[in-house]
Amino acid sequence: MKTLQIRNVPDDVHAALVARAAAEGRSLSSYALAELTRAVATPTLTEWAERVRSREPVVLPDDIDIASLIREERAAR
Repeated sequence: MKTLQIRNVPDDVHAALVARAAAEGRSLSSYALAELTRAVATPTLTEWAERVRSREPVVLPDDIDIASLIREERAAR
């Protein structure tokens, strides 16, 4: 495993992180690692757009009335 050191953290950001970690009963290091892990697991907008572009387009038959399908689905709820 690697070590990450973050310099020049503003006092208010540090205080907020310490408070959030304490509220969860975790160390600052543990809390920060969980937050970084969560951030990396969420794709960026660019990554998401690339995933969408890489997919095959959905081609529907011409005889399907999308508006009717949506109305039927909404009525069923």
